[in-house]
Amino acid sequence: MANANANGHNLASLIPQFGGDNYDYWSNNIKVLLKALKLWNIVEAGYEETHNEVALTQAQMNTLRENRKKYSMALFHIYQTIEMQVYERVVKAENAKQTWDMIENAYRGKEKVKKVRLQSLRKEFEKLEMKEDETIKDYFIRVTFIVNQMASNGKILEMQELLRKFFVAYPQNSIMLWLPSKSQMIFQLFLWKRCKENLRHMRSKLI
Repeated sequence: MANANANGHNLASLIPQFGGDNYDYWSNNIKVLLKALKLWNIVEAGYEETHNEVALTQAQMNTLRENRKKYSMALFHIYQTIEMQVYERVVKAENAKQTWDMIENAYRGKEKVKKVRLQSLRKEFEKLEMKEDETIKDYFIRVTFIVNQMASNGKILEMQELLRKFFVAYPQNSIMLWLPSKSQMIFQLFLWKRCKENLRHMRSKLI
């Protein structure tokens, strides 16, 4: 059991720290780890604690001690994979089951809302078409507005997807005429990369 716990600690360090985003990814990974260590059942179902140990048989006492040990180990592994802002939300939980339930209640719903919102934004992005009386500049503003909304909900589109919208709406030569020079396109690509980096940085600090 000692070796299993040591290996479990090493594996927990491989799971990305959960800071509030990508709850499903984190929960699936930590569940697999807890199941491998035979700790998940006690987190999911809990166990009946008793303070009247005198009335217990030796077998019951052994079971109680084993359950307490498993609970502590499960809680330890959960703590190893969450960031401080998540820990502060669950620090008052009395046991592993309460800790898990509090994290699930706080973040699972948030993740579902994001997914629904992203699905809606993705459909809106795919349906975007340039209007007959619309300039490329105005069309660019409409596209980037939706792209920024998607980014704020956790999805950063690749530059190729963004450019595809313009190539479909306008011939490539026309787009290049709209841009003062090729150097401006290179500059836009640079800004886009910086934007992606900044968004990732911001998302890592959100709860």
